[in-house]
Amino acid sequence: MIPTHILPRLNINTDLARTILVQFLRDAVHKAGFERAILNLSGGIDSALSAYLVAEAIGPENVLALRLPYKTSSPDSLDDAQAVIDALGMRSDTIEITPMVDPLLARFPDMSSVRKGNVMARMRMVVLYDQSVAFNALPIGTSNKTETLLGYSTIYGDNAAAVQPIADLYKVQVRQLSAALNMPAHVIEKPPSADLWAGQTDEDELGFSYELADQLLYLLVDERYTVDEVAAEGFDRVFVERIWRRVRMNHYKRTMPNVAKLSTRSIGHDFLYLRDWSG
Repeated sequence: MIPTHILPRLNINTDLARTILVQFLRDAVHKAGFERAILNLSGGIDSALSAYLVAEAIGPENVLALRLPYKTSSPDSLDDAQAVIDALGMRSDTIEITPMVDPLLARFPDMSSVRKGNVMARMRMVVLYDQSVAFNALPIGTSNKTETLLGYSTIYGDNAAAVQPIADLYKVQVRQLSAALNMPAHVIEKPPSADLWAGQTDEDELGFSYELADQLLYLLVDERYTVDEVAAEGFDRVFVERIWRRVRMNHYKRTMPNVAKLSTRSIGHDFLYLRDWSG
C-alpha cells in the first residue's frame, strides 16, 4: 500500500495562495513594462490554473490564450481549453502546429515518441514567443512544482516562460487551488497529460502517481529530509533514491545556463536581480 499520511501536510490556504499569486502576476507583468500576457492553453489543469490567475491579475481582455494542436492531439483537450476560454472571457487563437512539425519528423523517420514530443513542445514555444511580440504580451508559464523538480518538462519547450506562477505548487496543491477557483470539474479531474501523442498520460510515462511523488518531494525538498528519513516514513527506499536522483540530475533544467565567471560582476553570479531600479 502506498503511504498517504504526508498528504495532509501539503494542504494550503487557498485564499492566501490566490492573493499572493494574483499580486505576483500583476507585479511581474507591469514591472516588465507590459499590460498584456499570453500563455499556451492545453486543456489541462496546470495551464487552466495559470489562465485563471493571470486573468484575475490583469483582466481577461488583456490575456491571449493559444490553443496549439498537433494532428494527433485529443479533440477533448481542445474542448477543455475552449471551456476555460469561454469561462474567463479571454482572447484566444488556435494555431495548428502540424505543418511546422511534420517536415522535421519526416527528415528523421525513426524518431522516438519522446523526440517527437520534444519537437512539438518546442514548436509551441516558438509560436508562443512569436505571438507574444505580435500581441505585445509577457509569456506566462504553466509548470507546477512536481514536474519542475522531476525534470518532467522539455527545456526551452513547456518550461520556457518569462514568469512561472504555479511552479511552487505541487500537483495536489494545484488541484486544491483550482477547485477553490471553481474551475470546470472535468478539467480538474481528467488524467494529467501533455497531449504529445495519442493516449499519453503523465503518470503512465513517469511510472508513478503524482500523489506519491508529491509526498516524497515535499519531504525531500521542503522538509529537507534525508533519503533514510523518508524511507523511515514508510516509503520504499529504492524508489525514494530513484526520485532524489532524478531531482539532482535535472537541476540544469531549473536554472539559467551557467556562466563562466571572469569579471567582478558576472551575470548569474553577482549580477542577479532587477530589484527596484530607478530612472
